[in-house]
Amino acid sequence: MAKEADKEKPLRHGYTTGACATAAAKAAAHALLTGEAWAHVTIRIPAGLDVTFEVHNLEFTRDMATCSVIKDGGDDPDATHGAHIFATVTYSKQPGIDLDGGVGVGRITKPGVGLPVGAPAINPVPQKMIREAVSQAAGEFLEERGLRVVISVPDGEEIAKKTLNARLGIIGGISILGTTGIVKPFSSAAYIASVIQAIDVAVANGCDHLVLTTGGRSERVAQEDLPELSEEAFIQMGDFAGIALKQCAKKGVKKVTMSGMMGKFSKLAAGHMNLHSKGSQVDFEFLASVASKVGVPPELLAEIRQANTAKQVGDMLEAAGYQKFFALLCSMISEECRKHGGGVFEVDTVLAEFDGRIIGRGSTDASSPNYRDWR
Repeated sequence: MAKEADKEKPLRHGYTTGACATAAAKAAAHALLTGEAWAHVTIRIPAGLDVTFEVHNLEFTRDMATCSVIKDGGDDPDATHGAHIFATVTYSKQPGIDLDGGVGVGRITKPGVGLPVGAPAINPVPQKMIREAVSQAAGEFLEERGLRVVISVPDGEEIAKKTLNARLGIIGGISILGTTGIVKPFSSAAYIASVIQAIDVAVANGCDHLVLTTGGRSERVAQEDLPELSEEAFIQMGDFAGIALKQCAKKGVKKVTMSGMMGKFSKLAAGHMNLHSKGSQVDFEFLASVASKVGVPPELLAEIRQANTAKQVGDMLEAAGYQKFFALLCSMISEECRKHGGGVFEVDTVLAEFDGRIIGRGSTDASSPNYRDWR
């Protein structure tokens, strides 16, 4: 694990797979070239800090050295927390550093992730970190001979099943990631980056109609509703509707389908693009105003204003037979999302219940059967 001399913080940050791979590679290179076994290795991460990692499983001969560093996610552990990130260093006839991925490190099979098809899933910043750290350990040796560095993660293929790698076309293991070297506790940056990357991959693979969903349940509803679309077209945006829509616009997407449920989508209808509870709250007065436009009587409007959840509002209106409410809400969501994307694509909205039933549809496309001009 890693340790760092720093003032105490309420939540402990961790370190990226890229930082761990870098530390392991430096320790293995040092052992191969000097015959010296380090118990700890210090590297400089892009965040500008010198961080010391404990070295595990160090073995070396005259021709090979290998060791691992344990991935520590800090107080925000992810799927890779606790994994051993190995580096194996051997001699190469060609000067310089030959970097590759081994067992448990994914391979790129689709364009759009910023790495060439066939390459190991070691992102550009970790590649640079590893090369610089190994060069520091090797010194003048690299002027005449070279080193081959292979990063591997024994449990990587199993860990990858808990990630979106397969959908992104990264097959056979995890990705070696990180831009700063640090994993900030409960940061949304990693999730946002995965949403953007998923959109990039979809577009690079020919998808011009994308489906943005708030999670697994709403994604399954959309997949059943749109079976003609490829797997890459379905993007779990989570709470980050605004960022996802902007990226769709940037990448030239022609059509977006939004799929979600009453809680988060009632916020979208009101124009809130951050769907997290900290970013926006359900506005029951707003929902009552929408209901009033489809003829809901005053006594039911009063109940809506006193409701506890958006789902409760939906249940009341569905029971009372006001299906037009859901059509109007979906049309408003579609309009808000199209506007947020700069008006460059049409938007369909699918509103679902927890049991998978679709209770509302709306579209900005006047040629769609779900288009309604409520204005």
